[in-house]
Amino acid sequence: MDNEPCLGCQVGDKWRKKRGSLIMALHEIQGAKGYVDWKDATDLSQTMGIPLARIYEVLTFYNFFKLVAPGKAVISVCTGTACYLKGNDKVLEKFKSELKIKEGESTPDGLFHLQCVRCVGCCGLAPVCVVNGKTYGRMTPEQVPGILNEWREKFKEEA
Repeated sequence: MDNEPCLGCQVGDKWRKKRGSLIMALHEIQGAKGYVDWKDATDLSQTMGIPLARIYEVLTFYNFFKLVAPGKAVISVCTGTACYLKGNDKVLEKFKSELKIKEGESTPDGLFHLQCVRCVGCCGLAPVCVVNGKTYGRMTPEQVPGILNEWREKFKEEA
């Protein structure tokens, strides 16, 4: 058994007495780890006295929550109206083909995670993608390989 503190237990203790706090507890776990794994969900269930089925229902209903660790670079492709009208569907397809993954998946090397988001609030820059908080505006499919290479280089430098 590892000696790591039980994150699900700690978060559950903090939120257990606050009514309607399950989503906040799940956000806290995901904020700490980047996802909510089965062990943390089980520990949270036991600590808060909430059925595991209810926790799983919340985790799978809201697409914000991740059940597996995302890649190091989370690519968020905006699918809002302005971005869609300006061709972000083609940008999304280029990310999929370059990374050889579907939306909601991570690359096998763990570097990239591809997701769609409803709106990032930069409609004037449409079409828009955000990678780990860095916004790329007026995107074209031709820019995708350069963005991926930029992040690959960044991770090489950090290693």
